[in-house]
Amino acid sequence: MKSPIRDRKGNELTWREVIKKIFMRFYNYWLDLKVSVLWSLGYLPFHSVRRIIFWLAGVKIGKGSTIHIGARFYQPKNVSIGRGTIVGDHATLDGRAKLTIGDNVDIASQVMILNSQHLIDDEDFDPVEKPITIEDYVFIGPRAIIQPGVTIGKGGVVAAGAVVTKDVPAGMVVGGVPAMEIKERGIKKYNYKLGRPRLFQ
Repeated sequence: MKSPIRDRKGNELTWREVIKKIFMRFYNYWLDLKVSVLWSLGYLPFHSVRRIIFWLAGVKIGKGSTIHIGARFYQPKNVSIGRGTIVGDHATLDGRAKLTIGDNVDIASQVMILNSQHLIDDEDFDPVEKPITIEDYVFIGPRAIIQPGVTIGKGGVVAAGAVVTKDVPAGMVVGGVPAMEIKERGIKKYNYKLGRPRLFQ
């Protein structure tokens, strides 16, 4: 049964569609509030307290991993971080689709990992969400941007400021906008541990 309500394109909606849209609107308000609270609490200068807060929000964090101050999450329940990983200050970790980060990964300051974007050639400008996988021993330099659907292979390196739009093979160093292969990493076996996190960051 049609309702007198129309969507933004002028199409008539059924009552079921209207109820679904109302529910989704309030659900998104709830997510926005949750993100805002996490953003604020993410400035507490104690790693252990932030870790508990992020865990309570649904982020899966492995043993010995640290998220520095000012991290921003979107849909934290879909974010999974392995063991011994360090995430730099003011990083953005997007969980609107699944985000999997492996063990001993070094993510520098102000990195943006985004798994949702708009389809610029779609007449409705609809969003699309794709999962991102960052495998073990990856290093992502400051202010790099990782785009939806990307997998960064084990030991891969992303240079500072790079925009990664496609998969990075294991052990490959990439850089630029868009990121291109530069060279292979000089080591083949990875067994190092990252240093301690900054105490008040």
